[in-house]
Amino acid sequence: MSVAPQDVLLAGVDFTSRPTRRKPITVAMGHQSRGVVRVERLHEHDTFAGFTAWLAQPGPWVGGFDFPFGLPRELVETLGWPATWHASMLHFNGLTRDEVRGTFAAFCDARPVGAKFAHRATDGPAGSSPSMKWVNPPVALMMHAGVPLLLEAGVEIAGLHPGDGTRVALEAYPGLLARELIGNRSYKSDEKAKQTPERFIARKDLVEALEQGRTRLGLRVRLSHAMRDTLVADASGDRLDAVLCLVLAAWGAGQPGYGLPAGMDPLEGWIVGA
Repeated sequence: MSVAPQDVLLAGVDFTSRPTRRKPITVAMGHQSRGVVRVERLHEHDTFAGFTAWLAQPGPWVGGFDFPFGLPRELVETLGWPATWHASMLHFNGLTRDEVRGTFAAFCDARPVGAKFAHRATDGPAGSSPSMKWVNPPVALMMHAGVPLLLEAGVEIAGLHPGDGTRVALEAYPGLLARELIGNRSYKSDEKAKQTPERFIARKDLVEALEQGRTRLGLRVRLSHAMRDTLVADASGDRLDAVLCLVLAAWGAGQPGYGLPAGMDPLEGWIVGA
């Protein structure tokens, strides 16, 4: 990108495959300068139409999106699907959600206990769920909803698909940074009964660690008092997850090739920062 890094808008997207007023797609936005990531505003989209309009905004921007961009090569080859990223995604997105569930369940049923799911190479270092999971968490259904929106918007999907190079999408996973900062402590839940004081304290600790720059990425987060309170108060963790994705996007935006490994499988993709 030929513009100065501080002029690139950064975004972190906490995605849901079925946005509603209660559970919207949450977008954190900000800028980076000299190792400091300023989180400036949050947008919430309770429809795909609103989110699609946001995706269409002119660049330059780099966004970290919390849903998988690719399927495991082993799964694609076993199913006999096209073995290039764009063709495999067109095939995958041509299925209904029920067909996705049925196809992936049949794949798992045919495999031994303990090795039901196929994994991408990035899952190990990222600690992420298999991108073919359709429940707990339903990341395959998030990909099924999200990837077509990126393709329709004409953005560049880094390392996988060319597009408008001033609008760049990176696959991000908030759990990658959260675990680095607070270990395996749980900091969020959509269930009221699980929105405990312990999770509230974990969110406070996580925000404090981000502000102090205690990650290997070498970035400190700057928040207003109001923004800090908003992130800590959100028991669902959606706003905090959007900020974690924003930090990963900020790191990727400052790296050659967006920090993606040179040997990345061009069918599977890679989680930025893993």
